[in-house]
Amino acid sequence: MNKTNTPHLPSDNLISRRTLIQRAGLGALGLALPSALPAAAPAASKKKGAAESSAALEPLNRFPRMVQEYVVERVRQVERDAEKRRAALRSKSDAEAYVRDVRTKIQQSFGPWPEKTPLNARVTGVVERDTYKIEKVIFDSRPGFPVTANLYLPKGRAGRLPGVVGTCGHSNNGKAGETYQSFAQGLARQGYVTLIFDPIGQGERFQSVTDQLKSRKGAGVSEHLYFGNQQFLVGEFFGSWRAWDGMRALDYLIARPEVDPALIGVTGNSGGGTMTTWLCGVEPRWAMAAPSCFVTTFRRNVENELSADTEQCPPRVLALGLDHSDFIAALAPKPVILLGKEKDFFDARGLEEAHQRLVRLYRLLQAEKNIGLFIGAGYHGYTQDNREAMYQWFNRAARLPEVRSEPALTMEKDETLWCTPRGQVADSQPRTLFSFTREMSLALRKKRGQPGGEKLRKALVDTLKLPPRAGVPDYRILRSAGSRRYPKKQAATYAVETEPGIFAIVYALTDEPLMSRPVGANRRALLYVSHQSADAELRDEPLIADLIRAEPQSAVYTCDVRGIGESQPDIGGPKSFLTPYGSDYLHAIHGLMLDYPYVGQKTHDVLRAIDWLKAAGHPEIHLVAKGWGAIPATFAAVLAEAVVQVTLKHALTDYGDVAEAEEYDWPLSYLAPGVLKVFDLSDCYRALAGKKLRQVEPWGALAAKG
Repeated sequence: MNKTNTPHLPSDNLISRRTLIQRAGLGALGLALPSALPAAAPAASKKKGAAESSAALEPLNRFPRMVQEYVVERVRQVERDAEKRRAALRSKSDAEAYVRDVRTKIQQSFGPWPEKTPLNARVTGVVERDTYKIEKVIFDSRPGFPVTANLYLPKGRAGRLPGVVGTCGHSNNGKAGETYQSFAQGLARQGYVTLIFDPIGQGERFQSVTDQLKSRKGAGVSEHLYFGNQQFLVGEFFGSWRAWDGMRALDYLIARPEVDPALIGVTGNSGGGTMTTWLCGVEPRWAMAAPSCFVTTFRRNVENELSADTEQCPPRVLALGLDHSDFIAALAPKPVILLGKEKDFFDARGLEEAHQRLVRLYRLLQAEKNIGLFIGAGYHGYTQDNREAMYQWFNRAARLPEVRSEPALTMEKDETLWCTPRGQVADSQPRTLFSFTREMSLALRKKRGQPGGEKLRKALVDTLKLPPRAGVPDYRILRSAGSRRYPKKQAATYAVETEPGIFAIVYALTDEPLMSRPVGANRRALLYVSHQSADAELRDEPLIADLIRAEPQSAVYTCDVRGIGESQPDIGGPKSFLTPYGSDYLHAIHGLMLDYPYVGQKTHDVLRAIDWLKAAGHPEIHLVAKGWGAIPATFAAVLAEAVVQVTLKHALTDYGDVAEAEEYDWPLSYLAPGVLKVFDLSDCYRALAGKKLRQVEPWGALAAKG
């Protein structure tokens, strides 16, 4: 059965993981990449001529692997703890309790679910073929939110037939993709009623279209990342919306008189393998399942520096101790086969590890024959050998005759399978994903009021998941980087350890050499939190020089929080930092899975830098920040008593402005999940009025445009 395949490119048109920043709408920021920081001559060096502009100096980056190794270790610890729990299972009752536990935890990650509303299913056309027909179906998974699907109905079959819900990977044309037509046809020719539906942002379900009905953001993952990241602000998860479509597809299939409701399976590849896996975890009605080219382990993904799509990264999933295998375990002891490819970017070692965990669980449940594994020899894709392994597995579960090879297939044109006249539901102007996010934000704005005082401080700590702080942070004194043409003659560099393995990089600017610990001498300190690189901004940002002149008695410090400036990750190269799958996104999405938001981590860095300055003898701090850095600085200023004055340049006006704008360019790393349920940035700004808050040129949803 394990055939040798001819190497081929991914069959579902996966978007390149080097997609241009603009595809995800992140290219408008003025300082998008460190290698392209503005080259304006620094205020202190203008008279030296253009030859000595900041462009001649590459921004410092002495800790490029710091954040990556921190995240890897956090994920490894989650896996170690989970493996101890699995190893403690000894009996069938232990295994049954484990299954109940993972089901509960999965609901905590994905739920709560919306109310089931009428599907309003309608058939818009029929395609007649030799042994089956294809009905063009549209149903509403939520009120006014249409799902386009093709229902493959076998001809000449008596009685109720087994059914399959097919979930698509990231093919731009969704259900019409060759991969997805193939298994839908193959199943129909063997007697399965097969429903395959378009994912949000693919096929006929683009969420933001031009007059020519093309996606404004880019089909597939570009829309997923753009609108999915925005959803986090209102406490929604794009993967749950995708899974809900699959659950409602199951509702539709169960309602069909041709289908045996007790014998419905689910399968899909890549992004469809993701949905198959999640649907095993959230929906108990499946009779069988076959996820292809997705299941591995979270540890293997992060160790391999593999970014995953928004829907592939459930919130709190790692904090809850869950892994891919646990979503399959939630369906145990029902029959599931895990499908993969030897040359897939989803690591086959992780697939084998997931399978071994499940074999032990199924053995305890006395159903070891119900968990299978097939790894094809080729590249990522639902190729014929993987499909044939699925057919055999499903046929055994459905008690159908064994099929040794796939029936002959005929691929249809996209237009033949369209459920809508011009191939897009947008033609009829239905609800969009963004419209739901905007509506939720507006409702939350009215509901939450204007929290302040202790209520606001508690909301900050709880939302950002800030860890407790105690004692004085340890620190390193780094060797001088030489002349960097800063506004003061000298600069000492300190690596302040904010938590194990993480350092905030702090520069102390002085007029005299400083190669030892800082001595505050009861002086006020000015602490500047950078937008993207303190090293570059000390030369380029006139606000810093202006404040130094305005406060000649203040000690001057700058701070790069984790993932910025001196610790900007180098995964994929310097120009990939802000691409849709870049390192900034990778670490931000893992922060959500670990239930430790990246913006909360950065806020913790600022707070620990303030603790360090206080211990060094600076009782009062003027906290200054720019752009991205203004968000964690704002949160820290509300919480830190030592901060007595605040100046923010290019600070985000409000999170609500991002949630309510169809166009935005703030990266996920600065979006706080669920924040709009409890507070917004404007609440923090009101709280800082007593600390002499000064706002300079605030930025709106589109940062570079204000």
